[in-house]
Amino acid sequence: MPRDGRATRENIMDAAQELVLVQGFSATSVDAVIARAGITKGTFFYHFKTKGDLALALVGRYAHLDRTHLDGALARAEELSRDPLQQILILVGLFKEEMAALTEPFPGCLYASFCYEAGLFDESTLGEISGAFAYWRDRLRPKFEAILKAHTPRHPVTANELSDMLLGIFEGAFILSKTWNDPAIAVQQLGHYRNYIELLFDDVSRP
Repeated sequence: MPRDGRATRENIMDAAQELVLVQGFSATSVDAVIARAGITKGTFFYHFKTKGDLALALVGRYAHLDRTHLDGALARAEELSRDPLQQILILVGLFKEEMAALTEPFPGCLYASFCYEAGLFDESTLGEISGAFAYWRDRLRPKFEAILKAHTPRHPVTANELSDMLLGIFEGAFILSKTWNDPAIAVQQLGHYRNYIELLFDDVSRP
C-alpha cells in the first residue's frame, strides 16, 4: 500500500508557518524548515520544488482555514438571530469568546507576515491574500447593506468600510497583542468595535 504523503506535507507546512510567524519569510531558510520538521532535504523538495511553492501552499492553506472559520461563525450567528444587526453583534461576540480563551497572544497572521515582504512573492501568492481579504468583504457586506437599509447610521459609512474595519481590527490587534505580550488586547479591540457598531446604528432621536 502506498504511503500517504499528506501528513509529511502538513508537517513541513506547520514547521514553516511557525518559523515565518516568528522571524519572517526571508529569514526562514529551507534548511531551517527541514530541521524543524525533522525531514531530509530530498523529502522537502519532493513536496515543494521551490521555497516559492511552499509560500503559495502556506497562504493557500491559511486562507482556506480562514474562510472556513468565518463561514462557521457567520452560520452560528445566523442560527441565533434573523436580524442582520444582531447577527453582526453576535459574530463579534463569538470572535471575542475565541480570543478570550487564549492564554497567550495569538501567534500572528500569515497574511501580515507575507504583506510585509510582498516583494518576495509572485502574483499567485499575493493574489491568495487579496482574495482572502475580498472574501471577508463579500461575506460581511450583505449584512451591513441590510443594516444600512433598515437603520440610519449616525455618521456616513459604507458596507465595505464596516466590513474592512473588522478585518483591520483583527490584524492590528494581533500585532499589538504579540508586541505587548498581552492576549487580552484582541478581546478589548473587538469589544470596542462591537460598541462602535451599536452606537453607529442607535436609532434614537438626534438634535
